[in-house]
Amino acid sequence: MEFDLLLRQVRLPHSAATDPLMDIGVQGGRIAALAPRLEGSAREQVQGQGRLVCAGFVETHIHLDKSCLFNRCDCETTRFPHLAMERVSAIKPQITVEDVTARAAATLEKCVLHGCTRMRTHVEVDPRIGLRFFEGVKALIDSYAWAVDVEICVMPQEGLTNNPGTDELMVAALRNGARVVGAAPNYDSDRAAQIRRVFEMAREFDVDIDMHLDSGISGDDLDTHLVCDLTEQYGWGGRVAIGHVTKLSTMKPADVDVVARRMADAGVALTVLPATDLYLGGRHRDADVPRSVVDANRLVESGVVCSISSNNIQNPFTPFGDGQLIRQASTYANIIQRGNAADVRAVWSMITDSSARLLRQDDYGIREGAPADLVVVDATDEVDALRSFAPVLDAFKRGRRTVTRTPAVLHRPG
Repeated sequence: MEFDLLLRQVRLPHSAATDPLMDIGVQGGRIAALAPRLEGSAREQVQGQGRLVCAGFVETHIHLDKSCLFNRCDCETTRFPHLAMERVSAIKPQITVEDVTARAAATLEKCVLHGCTRMRTHVEVDPRIGLRFFEGVKALIDSYAWAVDVEICVMPQEGLTNNPGTDELMVAALRNGARVVGAAPNYDSDRAAQIRRVFEMAREFDVDIDMHLDSGISGDDLDTHLVCDLTEQYGWGGRVAIGHVTKLSTMKPADVDVVARRMADAGVALTVLPATDLYLGGRHRDADVPRSVVDANRLVESGVVCSISSNNIQNPFTPFGDGQLIRQASTYANIIQRGNAADVRAVWSMITDSSARLLRQDDYGIREGAPADLVVVDATDEVDALRSFAPVLDAFKRGRRTVTRTPAVLHRPG
């Protein structure tokens, strides 16, 4: 049989060490065959040599629009205070559509180089920036479709009910290509009113919801409860995600379990943003600083769909990052102190299968007929990949090569 692409002798996720290595044959941008030894030839062949091949990584929560702004902002030189939103807001009038497109493209390419093939990016609108951030990111969707599928979640970072004109801008973005509606009620004078209005927009435009929610130092007052109530009231289960939710990291395990069961029953998913939550969290303390990262593994055990993502990259919210989800997942596991193989496999799912489920990507995975969005990782399996921060060596979008990285070579003397 003639294939367009043939990956030979690779190991698939969730396989046992005793399982045979597999070949993957690709035709017409889709996986056409899976078997230990496929008969046939191909225009391009990759010798896996026992390396891990997975479906492309899924970035569920990133901010392309304000990435790589750190050096432009007047950032503090000490831990206190830390006003990330205010620092970005101050320079918004200077930012053009072209500037957004250039920075977002550079960040998007880094994500692609690390194996990302699907993405949801949050994009801000407000009277200070109008639709410039939205227009700058939207310009990339078609031009990078050869490497990554991108959807936009429009959001009111600086408030909605207390920021006149923002509501109209969100509606305009939803009418012009935004496929998800977001929220950031922590910055609103009426948190509940913002949440309710976002659900109204979601119902009007029949779109999913993805909120920045419950960042704080106490679990006494959770907006998550209202989100679960509204999700059930409007039948939006499986279409709502909440990100950060660092308040859960301050709560006793038994209390977290109660919230987790409520989220699972309502169909509300969780995204953990370890780099940002760790960097911004605990700033109310100058000793015994808490980690502020939710143990999503515990929520998964209660049936909550969970993902891990990059959030901000090289801006006042998070000065570091390069879009490598393997590093984010490894860092997360280290923070929450989960190291055994079963826990690490669950973490792996939070940048692959579970992330795709959160985005309702039903065609995701390695199986016959699925899109050939494939990544070759320089590791023997997913546990090895996360423990060693393994690099991506090859990536393919719908069977077309998008990334090549040569394995490092050790040059011994003589």
